[in-house]
Amino acid sequence: MLDHTDIHILNELTKNSRITMKELGKKVHLTGPAASARVAKLEESGIIKGYTVKVNQVKMGYSVHAIIHIYTKSPNHQPYLSFIKQQEPYIINNYKTSGESCYLLECKFPSNELLDEFLTRLSNLVSYKLSIIISK
Repeated sequence: MLDHTDIHILNELTKNSRITMKELGKKVHLTGPAASARVAKLEESGIIKGYTVKVNQVKMGYSVHAIIHIYTKSPNHQPYLSFIKQQEPYIINNYKTSGESCYLLECKFPSNELLDEFLTRLSNLVSYKLSIIISK
């Protein structure tokens, strides 16, 4: 069971996973070695699964951010899933969902023209509803 200090550690690591253990300890009122031991326990227990880097997609050349609700035309989803694997540079997340749609696809594209090409190919496999992200 997590205590208040563990939750505080997780909140601080979520804000900055590159924080030093000494700095983390100060923020959660522990010594650096005590904070390090707590983080190690959180990693060993599987609560902390890994550390990531947030990439600015616009600065990487991907100015179009799209959310696409996917509606499969048949119970066989394999053609769609195979297509998505081939589109890896454009795919951020592909969530299988319950509710309105079968999948929720989050994508990035360098241009509207490439998005249009992607959607044209996608429409041969599934129906979809497109939303473009304006701002975060």
